[in-house]
Amino acid sequence: MTTASTPATPGPSTPTNVRSIPLDQLKADGFEDDIVPPARPKSTPFPHQDLIDGSIQCSQRLLDIDNLEDLASEHTRALDATESSPRTSPNSPLVELPIEIHECILDHLFGVRASASSRTAAAGNTKILRGWGTALRHSRRREVSELALVSKRWRGLIQDRLYRHLKIKGTRESVDQAMLWFFRHKHLCSYVKHIEFWFPVFQQKNPAFDRTLRIPSTTPDRSLVIRALGNLADTGTTITYQSPSNNCTLEEVFRFVGMTFSEACILTLEGGERKKPPMVQHNNNSTTQGLPIIESVRTLVCKGQWNLIRSDDDFQNIVAALPNLTEWHASYAKPKSKSYISMATILPKLPQNLTHLNVCLEADYRREAVSPMFFKKVAGITHFCAEMAKGIPTLEHLSYTGRICWSFFDQAAKLSNPRTSRLKSVDIVVKNVCRPLGVWNDGSGITDAAFIAAFERLVISGVKSLDRLAALEFLRIRFLDLDSQVPALNPYFQLLDRQCTGLWSDSIVDTLARTRPGASFIEKPGDLCEFDFKDGQLRPPPTFSKTKPLSVKVASYLILSRNDGITIH
Repeated sequence: MTTASTPATPGPSTPTNVRSIPLDQLKADGFEDDIVPPARPKSTPFPHQDLIDGSIQCSQRLLDIDNLEDLASEHTRALDATESSPRTSPNSPLVELPIEIHECILDHLFGVRASASSRTAAAGNTKILRGWGTALRHSRRREVSELALVSKRWRGLIQDRLYRHLKIKGTRESVDQAMLWFFRHKHLCSYVKHIEFWFPVFQQKNPAFDRTLRIPSTTPDRSLVIRALGNLADTGTTITYQSPSNNCTLEEVFRFVGMTFSEACILTLEGGERKKPPMVQHNNNSTTQGLPIIESVRTLVCKGQWNLIRSDDDFQNIVAALPNLTEWHASYAKPKSKSYISMATILPKLPQNLTHLNVCLEADYRREAVSPMFFKKVAGITHFCAEMAKGIPTLEHLSYTGRICWSFFDQAAKLSNPRTSRLKSVDIVVKNVCRPLGVWNDGSGITDAAFIAAFERLVISGVKSLDRLAALEFLRIRFLDLDSQVPALNPYFQLLDRQCTGLWSDSIVDTLARTRPGASFIEKPGDLCEFDFKDGQLRPPPTFSKTKPLSVKVASYLILSRNDGITIH
């Protein structure tokens, strides 16, 4: 496991009025010789130093775990005997509190415990599909693990929270260590709800280099960093890297998860990113087909998906091993033509039981002067928007980030039956609106008149499809530009509970009245104030509100594009 997810093995509950066993009675033969206590400055706020090694660790090493567990059991029996003694004082008032109070206290310390079975975002969150990156994790797991020593009741509650989301390095050594750990601590397996594997794309080329000189990936102690950098300078050793040679296969990962974590319902696979990255092998033997079945997993999260899935055969090989899969998150580290072409072959063949889909092909959230050449290559091979629309009939929720055009909604409406359509929500973040190959001014931005016109046509197509997508309750189409001088004017359209906000035009209003007669805009848009252009940048007046307006006329964006020949890029 990685350092950030290293589980802590809490000791037995220790009443405040019971004298603990002296430390010299808990020493194991030969154990002291293997331990070199790290030098820690007194100003360090936390008692334990971050571990450099990526293996599973606790307060004792796995090498001597048998002797230490015997000692710990003797310690526990001694404490239990003391607790049962008539001389023991009454229990602490904390122990007598109802379990709900304990849960509220821990929610205050950890944050509200996220439900592993809930697929939608919490109330007040603008996301339709939930992001599983850190939903079940706590940022200071090592420090909070000491709360398990408060009482026996807290021990189980703390372990439940600490082990809900584990992150393991996708190498054979790490998986073997994790297997050994949970074999010896089987009571912890049921706590794991989200299991994550990350596959390294590099490994050290000169293994003789001292591992203690490496800088840990997590935020280390400052003094450790200084010492490590000093040692590197003194040795003069150059660290070189090569492609990994000991990554485990998906077959080994699936077998480990299926045999160990019967309650795990979320599986995350992170393929990493680099130039010419190696693909994660699916099977140990190239002639072997199929992966071990995992019945409990309902959500699959693929990060850096190009290194995990490159064709429809790869995808079908994975989903065949997850018969109860209902939610799939697919994200790519960098925009590539191969990503669009690969997904264009996968999306039309989604399994019937997959109802929640989140696809992120480009996530830089910045405007562009012209469309890149890689997407023009995609347009010459396939029409991605039309292919993605073929997966709509079986979906209930769709979240997409990338390039899209109005043909997506046109094709989705043609393929959907109003009586059987299950699509309830669509959330689209537009990188750019794809246009014909011959168009030269195909950039994006609030001052690009051609982009605003294409965005309006995309909204009209989405509103027009509402009569066929009868179950659709939430529709949001938005363009994000992190470099915009006026972020509040990034164009968007949203339909929620028959109330519309965002881009407004007569065509949008007329189409909405025809397809959803009960829906209407919350307010009619007014005219925007005058904007100045200085040094090629849009300058809003001091009186301009930074709050996103509830409705903006398309004509207002056309006024912004008339900037005396200056184009904002």
